[in-house]
Amino acid sequence: MKSIVLFSIVLSGLLLSSNGDSLECSHSKPSIPEDWIDMAPTCTEVMKKHIQAELNASMQYLAMAAHFSQDSVNRPGFAKMFFQSASEERDHAIKLISYLIMRGELTQDISQMIKKNTVVTKTEWASGVEALKQALVMEANVTAAIRRVIKQCEDSDDKHDSAKKFNDYHLVDYLTADFLEEQYRGQKEIASRISNLEKLMNMHGDLGEFLFDKKLLQ
Repeated sequence: MKSIVLFSIVLSGLLLSSNGDSLECSHSKPSIPEDWIDMAPTCTEVMKKHIQAELNASMQYLAMAAHFSQDSVNRPGFAKMFFQSASEERDHAIKLISYLIMRGELTQDISQMIKKNTVVTKTEWASGVEALKQALVMEANVTAAIRRVIKQCEDSDDKHDSAKKFNDYHLVDYLTADFLEEQYRGQKEIASRISNLEKLMNMHGDLGEFLFDKKLLQ
């Protein structure tokens, strides 16, 4: 009796596998009103470009972290700091992607929005000071890019009526409160670190960078 049941199960499995190609699940696209999707197209485009900029910054920070992680460089404090910075930039991109999804602006594969080859302009640094200065310039560029997004989204053509202007108050407030605040605080922190590190190196030379690196590990 058991052998008959087992044979039946095996036979059923073979029949299902042979007909697998004909068992595709298909459904029609749901009909959802689009009145709630009100972001201006020009605003959406600059948002998508800024997401790529955040990912580029993340990859550049990863390159910095990898450099200072090398045994020939051996600055674990700097590596830790730049790994954290890379994660923060990636998180910014994720937040912006999530925001576009919330507003109904991402209904297709996002692979068309994210470039496969992100931009890494530099892979080696002569000192921690040099890397910190590049980081500060990067952050200033990101801040300027956020302000450009805000400016564009404050005064775009209305998606449903091109004769009208649309101020995306919610997005502008979100970027101003959550992103710009963090950017300005981060820039000040990097500038302070550059100042402290240069003072240490003026007094102690390479030992100053070593001591500063240990401080970053705390």
